[in-house]
Amino acid sequence: MNDSTARSRPLVAVIGGGPAGLMAAEALAQRGVAVEVFDAMPSVGRKFLLAGVGGMNITHSEAYPAFVTRYAERQGEIDALLRGFDAQALRQWIHGLGIETFVGTSGRVFPRDMKAAPLLRAWLKRLREAGVVIHTRHRWLGWSADGALRIAYPQGELQVRADAVVLALGGGSWARLGSDGAWVALLADRGVDISPLQASNCGFEVASWSDLLKSKFAGAPLKNIALAMPSAAPRKGEFILTAQGVEGSLVYAWSAPLREAINRDGQATLLLDLLPDRPVDKIAQALAKPRGSRSMAKHLHGQLGLDGVKAALLRELTDPATFAEPQRLAAAIKALPITLVGVRPLDEAISSAGGVRFEALDEGLMLAGLPGVFCAGEMLDWEAPTGGYLLTACFASGLRAGHAAADWLMRST
Repeated sequence: MNDSTARSRPLVAVIGGGPAGLMAAEALAQRGVAVEVFDAMPSVGRKFLLAGVGGMNITHSEAYPAFVTRYAERQGEIDALLRGFDAQALRQWIHGLGIETFVGTSGRVFPRDMKAAPLLRAWLKRLREAGVVIHTRHRWLGWSADGALRIAYPQGELQVRADAVVLALGGGSWARLGSDGAWVALLADRGVDISPLQASNCGFEVASWSDLLKSKFAGAPLKNIALAMPSAAPRKGEFILTAQGVEGSLVYAWSAPLREAINRDGQATLLLDLLPDRPVDKIAQALAKPRGSRSMAKHLHGQLGLDGVKAALLRELTDPATFAEPQRLAAAIKALPITLVGVRPLDEAISSAGGVRFEALDEGLMLAGLPGVFCAGEMLDWEAPTGGYLLTACFASGLRAGHAAADWLMRST
């Protein structure tokens, strides 16, 4: 690759071919900047494609004031990005690729055919037509002594001299798809302020389930239930009982406070409401009805419809004396405590928390200590629940970094 002095226009190297990196590349190409994307995997967008298996949830139709609260303590920083590219703008952008979208019953937004691959194919076609060059099996190794980017590829190592760099390297989950967190050490060596990567939208572990519960119900879903943490409002949905503990969409929604409680106290408590649509007094009345010669299992089934994994978990987490007292048993059914003592490994998580702190970046997502180096996507220090919020912020941050890199080049020349 030629030195920048020999090029007719500036070159930006985008490291990472996920949604944030590709969006940065598109923004730069639209500004007339030469763009080359480098991705370590055999093809780009691999995590994006896997996230689309079973239905590509691209964003959410929730009203903006509620939407932005999903980013918790980083709401202010993400709001600044979404103001330039929100959920509605993302939908319009997708429509511009010839892909229609629709809103599901939960408010989540999907491509009409529910698939990620057609969207990615259309996007890559447009990027290549715009002159974006994409290199796969090209892994960033950091910088050489004279400031060039070190890129390993099948034939050896390249020295790439770019006028600016956008890093969009993902977090630390799903390493087999490219998000392996290897960039943390490279940036830490340059003095970049990084919050440790931690699992987000992840499963949690209990101290132990009984062998009976594991053998009969590991992998079983609990539907039409609600989960809460102490002093927090419950949320309805479903989750899955695992051999190690719990996982699934409703657990993921609580993952940030659960993780922080475990970090702080060594454990966290989820309160499981097995019958969220029935008040505790009605449950107690039903339980107080004579059961005659019927077993407690049949009584629970006949009066409350509790059986299977729900009844098994109630038995697992409730002492025998409670079953003799309708009021106590009703209270347990409405707030069954599940004590969690560990977080499942980061590589199993859907996403990761932590990353490059916003305090280390300017408003354009440029690293304060590394002029001309911008960061975007999941490698930034934020997290969000599933439901399209993750992807929306990744797209928005990529767009911001791409435009900011173009602006910086204009000021620097």
